[in-house]
Amino acid sequence: MKIKNALFCLLLFILINPVFAQEEDLTFQIGDTIPTVIDSLYREDQFYVGLTFNLLTNKPEDISQSGFSGGFQAGFVRDFPLNKRRNIALGVGLGWAINSYGQNLFIGEEENGESIFRALDDDVSYDTNRFTTQAVEAPVEFRWRTSTATTYRFWRVYAGLRLGYIYHFRSNFVQDNNQVKQTEVPELERLRLGATFTFGYNTFNFHFYYSLNPFFGDAYLQQEQIGLSTLKMGLMFYIL
Repeated sequence: MKIKNALFCLLLFILINPVFAQEEDLTFQIGDTIPTVIDSLYREDQFYVGLTFNLLTNKPEDISQSGFSGGFQAGFVRDFPLNKRRNIALGVGLGWAINSYGQNLFIGEEENGESIFRALDDDVSYDTNRFTTQAVEAPVEFRWRTSTATTYRFWRVYAGLRLGYIYHFRSNFVQDNNQVKQTEVPELERLRLGATFTFGYNTFNFHFYYSLNPFFGDAYLQQEQIGLSTLKMGLMFYIL
C-alpha cells in the first residue's frame, strides 16, 4: 500500500512538473520579448523653481543697499526641440516671482498725491526700509543641453529674455512709533524686461538675471534720476 502511494505521488509529480516548467519558460520568454520603450519625442525641464540674491544696480550716489535682498520664482516652460536629437530647443513659459530689496530710499506720498523720494542718511534712525514686488513673468529661452531620451543627468546652458509685469508693489518704512507703507507709485515702471542666463549640471544650476529697464525711470532725487535696476544671482531647479 505504501509502495502504491509512493508510485502515485511520483507519477503525479512527473505529470505536473512539465506544466509548471512550461509556464516558467513562457513567462521568461514573454518577459524577454517585451521591448524597452524609449520616448524619442521627450521634452526637458518643463517646470522651474529658483532662489536668488538681488543686487541693486544703477543707483544714485546717495542710495545704498542694506539688509538681505532676495527673490523666489516658479513657473512652467513649454519645451520646443529644434533638432532631431532634441538637445537644442526653444522654451516659452509663464511664471510668478516675488522679490524684495532692502535699501535707504524712502518712498512716501505728499497730501496732494505726489510721490516723495528721499535718501535716508545716517541721522535717520529706522528699523526697516525695503520695497517688495510681485510679478507675472514670461520667460523665452534658447536651450542647449547634453540630454538624451535615456539620460537624466546632463549639462545645460540656457539664455534668453524674461518679460514681466509687476501687479503688486509695496514699500515699507518702519521706525519707532511710525510706519509708512506705499503701494501706488506712478513713477514705477511695472513692465519689466530682463536678460537671463542659466548653466549647470543635473540638479544644481546657476542662474543670472539682469534688468534691462529701471524701476523708477521718471523719478528724481535732488534732480538726479533714481533709476535703480537689479542683478539677480542664485540657483535654479528644473523638474520634467
